Amino acid sequence: MKPIVIAIDGHSSTGKSTVAKKLAKELEYKFVDTGAMYRAVTLFAMRNNWLQKGEVDEQKLIENLPSVTINFEYNLQSGSNDVILNGENVEQEIRAMEVSENVSSVARIDEVRTKLVQIQKQLGEEKGVVMDGRDIGSVVFPEAELKIFMTASADIRAQRRYKELKEKGEKISFEDVLKNVKHRDDIDTNRKNSPLIQADDAIKIDNSNMSQEEQFEKILNLAKESIEA
Repeated sequence: MKPIVIAIDGHSSTGKSTVAKKLAKELEYKFVDTGAMYRAVTLFAMRNNWLQKGEVDEQKLIENLPSVTINFEYNLQSGSNDVILNGENVEQEIRAMEVSENVSSVARIDEVRTKLVQIQKQLGEEKGVVMDGRDIGSVVFPEAELKIFMTASADIRAQRRYKELKEKGEKISFEDVLKNVKHRDDIDTNRKNSPLIQADDAIKIDNSNMSQEEQFEKILNLAKESIEA
């Protein structure tokens, strides 16, 4: 069977990474979490005090982008890839609420997107890859053999995110999480460079009322059909 590129795009907190990771494992494909790459750059900016209260010192960040390296390292314990920022494993740090609140402000910067899209294209050159993000099917791999666009209501997504953060021990209110989800939606869909859109040939999946198992089976069947086509 021929290897293909599977692009999974969609709104925040729709479970893109979870299903993409599971799909890659099932198909024995590479998995690339592009959202984690933007989170890594966000953390880089925060650590250097170029990002405070949602305000980014774009000039400083852009000037220092050449010094940013992002890789993925397989974690035997979790069975997935951890994000390595400049040689340091930052997988846990980039999932914090503080990073979530600022990532869209960093992701809208043209120079950041250009750098990360270049890395993403290189990672998918040999195909046999499942990549999730906001603009994979529309910008990074418009020629992808299978494109999925995942969505769900803002309330449902906020509930899922709130539960995830509480399980990690973060002290956060549901109202704050819902506000963050809506804010990210607004920035992602209205930015000039690579806005979040559903590619014309993408298959839309609204998982508001679907279990993870139902969603995974649906996408797995679509992947198998594309591979065998």
